[in-house]
Amino acid sequence: MPATSRALDLELLRRRCSGCSLRELCLPAGLDASDIELIEQGVTASDQIPAGQALYHAGAPFDALYVIKSGSLKTFANSEGGELQILGFHLPGEVIGFDALAGYRHQCTAEALEPTRACRLPYANLERLAARVPGLQRQLMRLISREMQDDHRHLAMMGRPQALGRLALFLYSLSQRQQRLGRRPDHLTLSMSRADLANYLGLVLETVSRLFGRLQEMGVLDVRRREVTILDPERLRELSNE
Repeated sequence: MPATSRALDLELLRRRCSGCSLRELCLPAGLDASDIELIEQGVTASDQIPAGQALYHAGAPFDALYVIKSGSLKTFANSEGGELQILGFHLPGEVIGFDALAGYRHQCTAEALEPTRACRLPYANLERLAARVPGLQRQLMRLISREMQDDHRHLAMMGRPQALGRLALFLYSLSQRQQRLGRRPDHLTLSMSRADLANYLGLVLETVSRLFGRLQEMGVLDVRRREVTILDPERLRELSNE
Protein backbone atom coordinates (compact mmCIF):
# COMPACT_ATOMS: atom_id res chain seq x y z
CA MET A 1 0.00 0.00 0.00
CA PRO A 2 1.46 3.42 -0.89
CA ALA A 3 2.53 5.57 2.04
CA THR A 4 0.10 8.33 1.10
CA SER A 5 -2.81 5.88 1.01
CA ARG A 6 -1.82 4.46 4.39
CA ALA A 7 -1.64 7.96 5.88
CA LEU A 8 -5.11 8.70 4.56
CA ASP A 9 -6.45 5.44 6.02
CA LEU A 10 -4.95 6.21 9.42
CA GLU A 11 -6.33 9.72 9.36
CA LEU A 12 -9.78 8.38 8.44
CA LEU A 13 -9.64 5.94 11.35
CA ARG A 14 -8.57 8.69 13.74
CA ARG A 15 -11.57 10.76 12.72
CA ARG A 16 -13.87 7.75 12.96
CA CYS A 17 -12.62 6.81 16.43
CA SER A 18 -12.00 10.29 17.80
CA GLY A 19 -15.03 10.13 20.10
CA CYS A 20 -14.32 6.76 21.69
CA SER A 21 -11.44 4.79 23.13
CA LEU A 22 -10.81 2.81 19.95
CA ARG A 23 -8.16 5.48 19.34
CA GLU A 24 -6.79 4.87 22.84
CA LEU A 25 -7.00 1.11 22.44
CA CYS A 26 -5.45 0.87 18.97
CA LEU A 27 -3.77 3.89 17.45
CA PRO A 28 -1.06 4.59 20.06
CA ALA A 29 -0.01 0.93 19.99
CA GLY A 30 1.92 1.29 16.73
CA LEU A 31 -0.45 -0.74 14.55
CA ASP A 32 0.18 -0.73 10.83
CA ALA A 33 -2.55 -0.41 8.22
CA SER A 34 -3.13 -4.18 7.93
CA ASP A 35 -3.56 -4.51 11.71
CA ILE A 36 -6.02 -1.64 11.77
CA GLU A 37 -7.90 -3.17 8.85
CA LEU A 38 -8.25 -6.44 10.78
CA ILE A 39 -9.81 -4.63 13.71
CA GLU A 40 -12.05 -2.58 11.45
CA GLN A 41 -13.33 -5.72 9.71
CA GLY A 42 -14.62 -7.13 12.97
CA VAL A 43 -15.85 -3.97 14.66
CA THR A 44 -19.58 -3.39 14.48
CA ALA A 45 -21.42 -0.35 15.79
CA SER A 46 -24.65 -1.10 17.60
CA ASP A 47 -27.96 0.45 16.78
CA GLN A 48 -29.08 2.90 19.42
CA ILE A 49 -29.76 1.03 22.65
CA PRO A 50 -32.81 2.53 24.38
CA ALA A 51 -32.63 3.43 28.06
CA GLY A 52 -33.38 0.36 30.16
CA GLN A 53 -32.27 -2.15 27.51
CA ALA A 54 -29.31 -4.45 28.15
CA LEU A 55 -26.16 -4.56 26.02
CA TYR A 56 -25.40 -7.98 27.51
CA HIS A 57 -26.79 -10.06 30.38
CA ALA A 58 -25.18 -11.86 33.29
CA GLY A 59 -24.48 -15.45 32.27
CA ALA A 60 -24.21 -14.68 28.55
CA PRO A 61 -21.18 -16.18 26.74
CA PHE A 62 -18.25 -13.80 26.29
CA ASP A 63 -16.99 -13.10 22.78
CA ALA A 64 -16.37 -9.35 22.62
CA LEU A 65 -15.45 -6.17 24.43
CA TYR A 66 -17.52 -3.03 23.95
CA VAL A 67 -16.47 0.60 23.57
CA ILE A 68 -19.13 3.12 24.53
CA LYS A 69 -19.45 5.69 21.75
CA SER A 70 -22.26 7.78 23.23
CA GLY A 71 -24.61 7.62 26.17
CA SER A 72 -23.82 5.68 29.35
CA LEU A 73 -24.49 2.34 30.99
CA LYS A 74 -24.68 0.81 34.43
CA THR A 75 -23.47 -2.67 35.33
CA PHE A 76 -25.23 -4.66 38.02
CA ALA A 77 -25.59 -8.16 39.41
CA ASN A 78 -28.21 -9.92 41.50
CA SER A 79 -27.32 -11.65 44.74
CA GLU A 80 -28.48 -15.18 45.52
CA GLY A 81 -31.28 -13.59 47.49
CA GLY A 82 -32.36 -11.61 44.44
CA GLU A 83 -31.10 -8.23 45.62
CA LEU A 84 -29.76 -5.96 42.90
CA GLN A 85 -26.32 -4.40 43.39
CA ILE A 86 -25.06 -1.63 41.12
CA LEU A 87 -21.40 -2.33 40.31
CA GLY A 88 -20.46 0.66 38.18
CA PHE A 89 -21.39 3.43 35.77
CA HIS A 90 -19.66 3.64 32.39
CA LEU A 91 -19.09 6.67 30.16
CA PRO A 92 -18.36 7.37 26.47
CA GLY A 93 -14.87 6.26 25.52
CA GLU A 94 -14.70 3.52 28.15
CA VAL A 95 -14.30 -0.19 27.44
CA ILE A 96 -16.57 -2.71 29.17
CA GLY A 97 -16.88 -6.49 29.20
CA PHE A 98 -13.70 -7.39 31.09
CA ASP A 99 -15.80 -9.07 33.80
CA ALA A 100 -16.13 -12.14 31.56
CA LEU A 101 -12.44 -12.74 30.85
CA ALA A 102 -11.91 -15.26 33.66
CA GLY A 103 -14.82 -17.62 33.03
CA TYR A 104 -15.83 -16.54 29.51
CA ARG A 105 -19.31 -15.69 30.75
CA HIS A 106 -20.47 -12.26 31.83
CA GLN A 107 -20.74 -11.89 35.59
CA CYS A 108 -23.01 -8.86 35.40
CA THR A 109 -25.58 -7.15 33.18
CA ALA A 110 -24.78 -3.92 31.32
CA GLU A 111 -27.87 -1.74 30.83
CA ALA A 112 -28.24 1.61 29.09
CA LEU A 113 -29.02 4.54 31.37
CA GLU A 114 -29.97 6.68 28.36
CA PRO A 115 -29.99 6.17 24.57
CA THR A 116 -26.55 4.65 24.01
CA ARG A 117 -24.34 3.43 21.17
CA ALA A 118 -21.38 1.06 21.48
CA CYS A 119 -18.81 -0.58 19.23
CA ARG A 120 -18.38 -4.34 19.51
CA LEU A 121 -14.76 -5.58 19.35
CA PRO A 122 -14.56 -9.38 18.87
CA TYR A 123 -12.08 -10.65 21.43
CA ALA A 124 -10.64 -13.29 19.09
CA ASN A 125 -9.47 -10.50 16.77
CA LEU A 126 -7.85 -8.64 19.65
CA GLU A 127 -6.08 -11.81 20.85
CA ARG A 128 -4.63 -12.46 17.39
CA LEU A 129 -3.40 -8.89 17.11
CA ALA A 130 -2.04 -8.80 20.66
CA ALA A 131 0.04 -11.91 19.96
CA ARG A 132 2.03 -10.03 17.33
CA VAL A 133 1.79 -6.41 18.48
CA PRO A 134 3.40 -5.85 21.92
CA GLY A 135 1.98 -2.34 22.12
CA LEU A 136 -1.56 -3.69 21.97
CA GLN A 137 -0.76 -6.24 24.68
CA ARG A 138 0.40 -3.43 26.94
CA GLN A 139 -2.67 -1.39 26.14
CA LEU A 140 -5.03 -4.25 26.99
CA MET A 141 -3.20 -4.82 30.27
CA ARG A 142 -3.49 -1.12 31.06
CA LEU A 143 -7.24 -1.17 30.45
CA ILE A 144 -7.66 -4.28 32.62
CA SER A 145 -5.59 -2.60 35.33
CA ARG A 146 -7.83 0.46 35.15
CA GLU A 147 -10.86 -1.80 35.59
CA MET A 148 -9.26 -3.26 38.71
CA GLN A 149 -8.52 0.22 40.03
CA ASP A 150 -12.19 1.15 39.60
CA ASP A 151 -13.19 -1.98 41.56
CA HIS A 152 -10.74 -1.12 44.33
CA ARG A 153 -12.05 2.44 44.42
CA HIS A 154 -15.59 1.14 44.87
CA LEU A 155 -14.48 -1.12 47.73
CA ALA A 156 -12.70 1.81 49.35
CA MET A 157 -15.81 3.92 48.90
CA MET A 158 -18.02 1.31 50.56
CA GLY A 159 -15.59 1.17 53.48
CA ARG A 160 -15.94 4.88 54.25
CA PRO A 161 -17.84 5.32 57.52
CA GLN A 162 -18.96 8.83 56.53
CA ALA A 163 -21.72 9.00 53.93
CA LEU A 164 -20.49 12.43 52.78
CA GLY A 165 -17.05 10.96 52.08
CA ARG A 166 -18.60 8.25 49.89
CA LEU A 167 -20.48 10.72 47.71
CA ALA A 168 -17.50 13.09 47.54
CA LEU A 169 -15.21 10.25 46.45
CA PHE A 170 -17.68 9.18 43.77
CA LEU A 171 -17.99 12.70 42.36
CA TYR A 172 -14.25 13.35 42.53
CA SER A 173 -13.50 10.05 40.78
CA LEU A 174 -16.11 10.79 38.13
CA SER A 175 -14.49 14.18 37.56
CA GLN A 176 -11.10 12.51 37.07
CA ARG A 177 -12.58 10.02 34.62
CA GLN A 178 -14.10 12.84 32.59
CA GLN A 179 -10.76 14.63 32.47
CA ARG A 180 -9.05 11.42 31.34
CA LEU A 181 -11.55 11.22 28.47
CA GLY A 182 -10.91 14.82 27.41
CA ARG A 183 -14.07 16.26 28.95
CA ARG A 184 -14.63 19.09 31.38
CA PRO A 185 -13.81 17.79 34.87
CA ASP A 186 -15.87 20.46 36.62
CA HIS A 187 -19.20 19.73 34.92
CA LEU A 188 -20.90 16.39 35.48
CA THR A 189 -24.10 15.09 33.93
CA LEU A 190 -25.42 12.33 36.17
CA SER A 191 -27.28 9.99 33.85
CA MET A 192 -28.02 7.56 36.67
CA SER A 193 -31.04 7.98 38.92
CA ARG A 194 -30.53 9.03 42.52
CA ALA A 195 -31.86 5.58 43.50
CA ASP A 196 -29.16 3.85 41.41
CA LEU A 197 -26.50 6.13 42.87
CA ALA A 198 -27.72 5.38 46.39
CA ASN A 199 -27.54 1.65 45.65
CA TYR A 200 -23.99 1.99 44.33
CA LEU A 201 -22.89 3.97 47.40
CA GLY A 202 -24.63 1.66 49.86
CA LEU A 203 -26.86 4.48 51.11
CA VAL A 204 -30.58 5.18 51.17
CA LEU A 205 -32.12 7.55 48.65
CA GLU A 206 -33.04 10.19 51.23
CA THR A 207 -29.44 10.35 52.46
CA VAL A 208 -28.07 10.92 48.96
CA SER A 209 -30.55 13.74 48.31
CA ARG A 210 -29.65 15.34 51.65
CA LEU A 211 -25.90 15.07 50.93
CA PHE A 212 -26.23 16.83 47.57
CA GLY A 213 -28.03 19.64 49.36
CA ARG A 214 -25.31 19.80 52.00
CA LEU A 215 -22.50 19.98 49.42
CA GLN A 216 -24.36 22.78 47.68
CA GLU A 217 -24.78 24.68 50.96
CA MET A 218 -21.03 24.27 51.58
CA GLY A 219 -20.30 25.90 48.22
CA VAL A 220 -18.66 22.75 46.85
CA LEU A 221 -21.28 22.02 44.19
CA ASP A 222 -23.99 23.70 42.18
CA VAL A 223 -26.70 21.09 41.61
CA ARG A 224 -29.37 21.52 38.93
CA ARG A 225 -31.18 18.18 38.85
CA ARG A 226 -28.82 15.90 36.88
CA GLU A 227 -26.36 18.69 36.05
CA VAL A 228 -23.66 19.14 38.69
CA THR A 229 -20.98 21.84 38.58
CA ILE A 230 -17.97 21.42 40.86
CA LEU A 231 -17.29 24.88 42.30
CA ASP A 232 -14.52 23.89 44.72
CA PRO A 233 -12.60 20.85 43.41
CA GLU A 234 -9.93 21.07 46.14
CA ARG A 235 -12.54 20.93 48.89
CA LEU A 236 -14.24 18.02 47.12
CA ARG A 237 -10.91 16.19 47.01
CA GLU A 238 -10.40 16.80 50.73
CA LEU A 239 -13.87 15.48 51.52
CA SER A 240 -13.24 12.40 49.37
CA ASN A 241 -10.36 11.47 51.68
CA GLU A 242 -12.42 11.71 54.88
